[in-house]
Amino acid sequence: MEILTQEPVRWQSASNALLGTFWSCGGNSPTNSTTTAFASPAPADTYWGTFEEVSQYNVSLNYFERLWLAWYTYMNNDVLATGIMSFVMHEVVYFGRALPWIIIDCIPFFNKYKIQAAKIPTAKEQWQCAALVLLSHFTVELPQIWLFHPMAQFFGLETSVPFPSPLKMAYQIAIFFVLEDSWHYWTHRAMHVFPYLYKNIHKIHHHYSAPFGLAAEYASPIEVLVLGLGTVGSPILYCAITKDLHILTMYMWIVARLFQAIDAHSGYEFPWSLHHFLPFWAGADHHDTHHERFIGNYASSFRWWDYVLDTESGPEAAKRRRERKLAKAKKAQ
Repeated sequence: MEILTQEPVRWQSASNALLGTFWSCGGNSPTNSTTTAFASPAPADTYWGTFEEVSQYNVSLNYFERLWLAWYTYMNNDVLATGIMSFVMHEVVYFGRALPWIIIDCIPFFNKYKIQAAKIPTAKEQWQCAALVLLSHFTVELPQIWLFHPMAQFFGLETSVPFPSPLKMAYQIAIFFVLEDSWHYWTHRAMHVFPYLYKNIHKIHHHYSAPFGLAAEYASPIEVLVLGLGTVGSPILYCAITKDLHILTMYMWIVARLFQAIDAHSGYEFPWSLHHFLPFWAGADHHDTHHERFIGNYASSFRWWDYVLDTESGPEAAKRRRERKLAKAKKAQ
């Protein structure tokens, strides 16, 4: 009788991070007894074929973790996999978040919420802005994004599964907001304090005195690089110090930062705007005033730097300064 032998299932690595093991950002050895193993099958002909194989042998992972593992396994090239995922995510989030504001600009009902109501961007302005932003994305940001994975590996960011807990990601992202806001305040302020920096770098961003969502990244390549250091550098610095950061947290942070930047440039102030509930949150009214007056309100997400260092802009800030000046004069008498 003929004996049939079954060919053993072949396994191969998709990456060092997805070899079927995961370890801490601090670089613990994969031979450590606490290591958890996950099977990473040889890439199938299609992504969904790979996903089915990953799902079959990694039942302990949730659906999104299996999607993640299947992507890296299918691509079989970490730099390419991370580069494509990062760039697509950035474009989808940026233009996806800007789209509602474009629609709102076309609906007269919302004009009453427009901070500078007489300056509704035209379709031509929106298209011109989108064209320059796209050019910047492909010529300036794409190379940076493509180099992100090697840089992330150098600083020890995890790319493995399972993912960190939502609570852990939340407090890390909160830290990144504070760090980025500080970087943004000082670099942005420097671009206004020094005429050379304003004229040669920052002026292009002030092309629109009444900003709109798409204009969040309407800036010179140098400004994109400099201010982008706060967005990318804050998590990298955190990981370099703590040795504890997952690349998914980085992605969630980038998404949150894009939402913040686009909303701050939206030009709309609603009764339900976040700063009404979190008084220290900057929001659109804070940044819109900066674009209108070309001075003050240098921070990105929070109001405390401008408040403490007396760089707030707008009628209310001017009124408070006059009151303080009068009070000081009375004391001196």
